[in-house]
Amino acid sequence: MSTRETTPADSWELDGDTLSVFIPMTWKRYGGRKLIIAPEGGDAWAAPKPEADERLQRAFARAYRWKAMLESGKHVSINKIAEAEKIDRAYVCRLLNLTLLAPEITQALLDGRQPKGLRLEDLTKAIPAGWAEQRRHLGFA
Repeated sequence: MSTRETTPADSWELDGDTLSVFIPMTWKRYGGRKLIIAPEGGDAWAAPKPEADERLQRAFARAYRWKAMLESGKHVSINKIAEAEKIDRAYVCRLLNLTLLAPEITQALLDGRQPKGLRLEDLTKAIPAGWAEQRRHLGFA
């Protein structure tokens, strides 16, 4: 016969000689890998070593190169950049928005210090114009 002892949070169970611990967690796919996202208010058990996301780095490099092309007059419009690069105009627009991020957010992303689970797709969606709002919206606050 098993006895079930629980804490108020119902996070463990004692069954004879076996102790079972229940840890709520969320899985998120990130660049072909799966990451465990710690529960709200929880802390990850081991601080991961910051690892720069190469996909993010390439996206920032393209965005700033395209911005420089527009500013120098090499290409006079987003349409011309898309045509020259043989890519979709909407993609150029989404990546150019990366150049509007707060400098400390950009630096953190390039250094691999982004909030866990933040992906390029999250950055290319509508984000606030104000830098303080960006920090809150993207989890840097």
